[in-house]
Amino acid sequence: MAAGNVNPFNLSDSDEEAEQRLDEAIDTKRSPSDGTPGPPPGNPFSPPADAEPPALLLSSNRTSPSVEGISVSATAATAMAGSTDTRLSVDLIASQLLRDQYILTALEFHTELLEAGRELPRLRDYFSNPGNFERQSGTPPASKDQVLGPGGPLNRAGSISTLDSLDFARYSDDGNRESDERVAVLEFELRKAKDTIQALRANLTQAAESEVSSQERKNFKSSPEIQEPIRSLEKRALNFLVNEYLLKSDYKLSAITFSDENDDQDFELWDDVGLNIPKPPDLLHLYRNGGCGPPSPRDTVDVAVGGDSAETNLNSQEQQRKFDLQQQQQTEVVQELEYQISLLSSEKDSLAEQIRKLQSEIQTLRKSVSSPPPAPLDLGSQPRPDAPSSSDPSQPQAPPQPPLDNGQYLDIRGSSDADVPPAVVPSEPPTQITTHHAKLKTRVPIQFDQPNRKLSPAFQQALLSFCKMSSDSRLGAEVSRIADSEESVTLMLGRCLPHIVPNVLLAKRERMVAHLCQELIPLILCTACLHPEPKERDQLLHILFNLIKRPDDEQRQMILTGCVAFARHVGPTRVEAELLPQCWEQINHKYPERRLLVAESCGALAPYLPKEIRSSLVLSMLQQMLTEDKADMVREAVVKSLAIIMGYIDDPDKYPQGFELMLLSLGDPSERVVSAIHQVFIPAFAAWTTELGFLQSTLMPALLSRIEKLLKQGEHGLDEHKLHMFLSALQSLIPPLFSVVLQNAPFTSRARLQGDIPAIEVTRFPRPASPLQDVATIIGSRETLGVLLALYDHQLEHEGTTGWGSMLWVVNQLLPQLIDIVGRINVTSSTCVHEFSRFFWRLCRTFGKIFTNTKVKPQFQEILRLSEENVDALTGDGILTKATVPIYATGVLTCYNQEDDRKLLVGFLEDVMTTLSLSHAPLDSLKASFIELGANPVYHELLLTVLWYGVVHTSALVRCTAARMFELLVKGVNETLVAQRVVPALITLSSDPEISVRISTIPAFGTIMETVTQKELLERVKMQLASFLEDPQYQDQHSLHMEIIRTFGRVGPNAEPRFRDEFVLPHLHKLALVNNSQTAESKRIDIATQLFEAYSALSCCFISEELMVNHFLPGLRCLRADMEQLSPEHEGILSSMVRECEIKLENRGLGDAQGSVSIAASLVGEDAKTKFLSKMGQLTTSGAMLANVFQRKK
Repeated sequence: MAAGNVNPFNLSDSDEEAEQRLDEAIDTKRSPSDGTPGPPPGNPFSPPADAEPPALLLSSNRTSPSVEGISVSATAATAMAGSTDTRLSVDLIASQLLRDQYILTALEFHTELLEAGRELPRLRDYFSNPGNFERQSGTPPASKDQVLGPGGPLNRAGSISTLDSLDFARYSDDGNRESDERVAVLEFELRKAKDTIQALRANLTQAAESEVSSQERKNFKSSPEIQEPIRSLEKRALNFLVNEYLLKSDYKLSAITFSDENDDQDFELWDDVGLNIPKPPDLLHLYRNGGCGPPSPRDTVDVAVGGDSAETNLNSQEQQRKFDLQQQQQTEVVQELEYQISLLSSEKDSLAEQIRKLQSEIQTLRKSVSSPPPAPLDLGSQPRPDAPSSSDPSQPQAPPQPPLDNGQYLDIRGSSDADVPPAVVPSEPPTQITTHHAKLKTRVPIQFDQPNRKLSPAFQQALLSFCKMSSDSRLGAEVSRIADSEESVTLMLGRCLPHIVPNVLLAKRERMVAHLCQELIPLILCTACLHPEPKERDQLLHILFNLIKRPDDEQRQMILTGCVAFARHVGPTRVEAELLPQCWEQINHKYPERRLLVAESCGALAPYLPKEIRSSLVLSMLQQMLTEDKADMVREAVVKSLAIIMGYIDDPDKYPQGFELMLLSLGDPSERVVSAIHQVFIPAFAAWTTELGFLQSTLMPALLSRIEKLLKQGEHGLDEHKLHMFLSALQSLIPPLFSVVLQNAPFTSRARLQGDIPAIEVTRFPRPASPLQDVATIIGSRETLGVLLALYDHQLEHEGTTGWGSMLWVVNQLLPQLIDIVGRINVTSSTCVHEFSRFFWRLCRTFGKIFTNTKVKPQFQEILRLSEENVDALTGDGILTKATVPIYATGVLTCYNQEDDRKLLVGFLEDVMTTLSLSHAPLDSLKASFIELGANPVYHELLLTVLWYGVVHTSALVRCTAARMFELLVKGVNETLVAQRVVPALITLSSDPEISVRISTIPAFGTIMETVTQKELLERVKMQLASFLEDPQYQDQHSLHMEIIRTFGRVGPNAEPRFRDEFVLPHLHKLALVNNSQTAESKRIDIATQLFEAYSALSCCFISEELMVNHFLPGLRCLRADMEQLSPEHEGILSSMVRECEIKLENRGLGDAQGSVSIAASLVGEDAKTKFLSKMGQLTTSGAMLANVFQRKK
């Protein structure tokens, strides 16, 4: 196969090997003793007439005639037959070939005769005799590329397969010598290969030494502090030494990781480094000798005491010779660099001359444009002395207007016309210029449709930064500048082809093919840009989009960069006609990477499309992909591209479609898509609605109305996911809303960027989710924002909001509607409370402290009038029992953390706790506040202060409330605070004169037993609980016993095992036993029900055999006795539990060695399970405690 026919995208191993063998055969030279050239490339196996007898090429692939190679013997026979009148015999031909030492031709002739069934004895005897091919012992080869044959040196063939591929056993009568001959030939081949490797390493080392450019070498010499960048071979050598050190130091995992990160290097062989130098000492030796480098050979000499002076002189002479050689090499490098400088100088002069000529042509063009237009000329017959250069526009008085982003926001280094390399003035007469060439030379400036938008440059730059472009690399820079003339194409080919050609023959692996495809991108784009035929351009762009089967991020960025450069070059019409159809074809491709490329292309090309296409076709394409595509990453890219479309769209009729797209994306199940909608789409959509005047009048009211509708529909079950969806969208609209308030304020006209610009505090605004949600980006700059904020605070504090329409809408419409919505959500829904708290926190932090104190807090305080009359004790419908309390406390009062703000929060919580307690109202709103604030450790001290206020309050109702609030706070507070603040307060309450207060502390004590690990603390709590159970004054306290049993059932499965075994189970047994003798039936059934739930929860725990016999099983039997009389539906389940426990104990007695038993796991019989589940379904008791049956075992 010829080298020119190699297909780099489908190169099989057999084709490559055949090509390699052919190339080696072509490169085979004859004996060095003769200076004549080698065989001509047309027939590599035929020697020239004056050459010595050629080498014997024994290749296993040339034993039969083929299509690619014509039989040489047939050619020779024909030539010989043509020179005589009589027909020659084959034996005579064979004799002549052997006599003239045409061994290869004779071998080919012999092979063809064998295949034709006409074996010739002369050739058979010759080739079956190994002596004809022996290498004469004692005589070295004439050169490295020769072996000796029977008639002299045999040229070494280029093929890797040589004499070892010949089957001597087929013809040889002396088979014993076969192995010796093969070993000798293989040894020679090995020596040859080692010599070649050494030569290649020497060349590679020399190339590595001259790797750094001349300018860099000058910099390193002039500035010694600048470290020369590491070379590739130096890096490999250091990698080898580092890996060796890691292995010697027994850092095996680090060595494995290091080896994996350098998978292109073999760390077991130093020769793999590729340097033609011996292996250096290890890192420890280099470190110890690193501070004292080797001295200059010129300044030192080897001295040996009692040594031979002649040897010393020889060493010094050797060092001097090495130094001279090194100096000579440096001199040659300097001469080479000076030569290159001279070439560059001459090229610079030539380019300067061309620039002067082009400037003169521009002047001529200007004069011709100012004069009346001449009659049309025939380009085929009339010369054009004033033809402009290919790099200049035909209308110099109207220079091309770049698009609004000027290529900076897309990171496209697309040069303007002045940056295009100057074209070489053609030497041929202008009559030879084609029509298309003339069109290229008179390319008119490209005009793009600029939207009627008022986005700040900073916002537009941040928006377009979400387009993934690649221009930092060499290839990215090449893609981003498309040549616009034949000369520029030539220069581009000269830059790109050196990177393409070396990879063509190596393109076996898919990774190499992908790299090669990347290198082809600038060539494809340039050709598609300049080609005159639309059909060919379409085919080239089709190749571009299908170049890589599954392009990764880097490859997609490269293609996008090229598409943007193409669009900047050809204009919106051709982008619409040529690029968009390619995107449309890939919209339903089976590979998500290809669909991802389409989604990203729509956003990247948006600034360069006609505005009608932007708001119609492209918008429809993206909407279809958002609705139908199943890949999260594709829908995420679609959302980002839609955001860019929203940044360029200016058709007000498209607002409803944009709003529907926002709602559709907000409901997407993928977190990536929802994150993209908040980071990119909503800010871009809000910017457009702001310009339309729809933000306050349409967009935000639409979201608020949907939230209200959701609350009305969710009286029996609120859809919290949809509520979060709408509320998060409102939260993302807070920065645009504040920007509207600033930009429409009365003081905007007074804003001047002069003098000292006020600095913006770092914590002035909440951390934005993306640059597009940064108020400074929306406004334009931090300087402008600083000036506006100073005027904003002054206006609120001293002048008010009169005539400030946008602010009045926020104060008089938005805030009252939000507060009304807050009062209607379910206070027990921690998710809803948290979402609205975060919303109000961001709103207050964004609008500032003055706004919060003067506009937000007064409206909440007007509603939350803290008095007993404001709470409906019967229904609990008062405002203090609603979610308004926790949202005001956690969303408004926590915005600022100064001393005054903390005092206000403490006072509010104390007032709420007092009011709710004295009014006997539900405590859900207070609990929600404690849960939300308790999630942040910053507020633990503050909450403990509030609770201590309740502990020392004069009202027993307030003290009861404080005791119950401790239960909520204990789980999040660290043990130090529990020991120092919580337990003392609870012990104080446990000795309260009011029995209700003491009972209220039991749940908090139980939670401490469940969460705390300090033994001393646990002992104190255990003693307090024991006093409740064993003190005679509490024997008849039915409420206390109910609370203790309920607490044991809740915390028992998760408490410390020793506490459960030594305290909980024995006391439950006692309570069950006492309950058997209870005379009041109502109290007996209450205790029995609580005991049933507690035993159900504890049945999942490990219970030792002793506890099972002494406490657990007796307690169950007592409980079963109660249930037989009071609740027969429970009795069946208890009987099953008792029977299973007894069976387990019997099995243990028979040798079933198990340390513990789990009742829940023991119900394995099908009948028992069926009965248990059916009975559980019939229960009417609280399901909260029964759920503990399935908790984790301790």
